[in-house]
Amino acid sequence: MFLKYLKIVIIFIFTTTSLNAEQIKVFEFSEDELKTIKVKKVRNAKAKTIYTVGKNEKGNYLKAEANNAASGLGKEIKINLNVTPILNITWKVEKDLSGINEETKKGHDFAARVFVIKKTGATPLSNRAINYVFSSNNDIDHTHPNPYTNKSVDYVLSTTKKNLNEWVTVKANVKEHFKKFHNLDVNELNGVAIMADTDNSKLNSISYYQNIYFSSE
Repeated sequence: MFLKYLKIVIIFIFTTTSLNAEQIKVFEFSEDELKTIKVKKVRNAKAKTIYTVGKNEKGNYLKAEANNAASGLGKEIKINLNVTPILNITWKVEKDLSGINEETKKGHDFAARVFVIKKTGATPLSNRAINYVFSSNNDIDHTHPNPYTNKSVDYVLSTTKKNLNEWVTVKANVKEHFKKFHNLDVNELNGVAIMADTDNSKLNSISYYQNIYFSSE
């Protein structure tokens, strides 16, 4: 389970691109893109999360359905945090995981999460991560250590206690958060991943992602 949060992005093999524009779009959420991104099941999980793409009036989106499942998809991508430090996410949780304790190993599941990775050594186990989550039980801005590793922090950007089955757009200053939670001055990010997981709680969740990008403000 330790590898669940630190290794999952690095497992995906992509062409790495260094981007320095004032707005960096991470995912297209198209059928063509989904075919090229490997979905990696978490070890010991019973099943993979099912990811499908759709479209509404605001563009493409990704739907994630997890039924006692856990798998993620991601991109190894270089983001200049001195130019574009702000992560922007539009997302929605249709079916949440209320009643679990997300700060424990048994309840450490999220209907929607986006985590960012900084390589800090030769192996994935040395990487540092911030796990931005759509919580089913905690309040916005609540943070806690990942129960599996001290190299990852969970940060609540949205909660179904306030916005269940509603699209929400949120922002996070990734550069500031790496300094605050890991005491690292990070100039360049190495990876971004999406995961919906219910393998610990054995529950079901449905969530959606749209317009994930980095910006200058």
